Amino acid sequence: MNKTRARGARRPALEADDVMWSLMEAAHAVETQLEGALAEVELSGAKLAALTHLVEAKQPVPLGELAEQCACVRSNITQLIDRLEAEQLVRRVDDPADRRSLRAAITPLGRERQAAGAQKVLEVRRKLAKALGAIDHAALKRALSSLQ
Repeated sequence: MNKTRARGARRPALEADDVMWSLMEAAHAVETQLEGALAEVELSGAKLAALTHLVEAKQPVPLGELAEQCACVRSNITQLIDRLEAEQLVRRVDDPADRRSLRAAITPLGRERQAAGAQKVLEVRRKLAKALGAIDHAALKRALSSLQ
């Protein structure tokens, strides 16, 4: 999404009712609400995604596999794990199958923070559902899915 346009800047009159711009503005508003909600529990979307994968795995995960699950390159996951480890949300453990490899293991604090983050996501989802209450959700989902 192009975030370079000044907030509140007026678009040309021809675009005022354009669905594309409305969708982009709505997506930005939801993203902003989600980022703010996660910040309340000291998380970002990337941190929550990594913690959620670790919780769901129920065991330490190789960093390469975690990078794949989070759809990022290995160097990015290394930096993310560095930050999570500094916050004591994860710890690196040796891979019993490969001495050269490390795995990420979630800590009890990481589990707590992931649960708090998941709750914040649920709150944003409920707020969005309430705002869209009168709309046929299935039809909206089908229409938006067809854009991908």
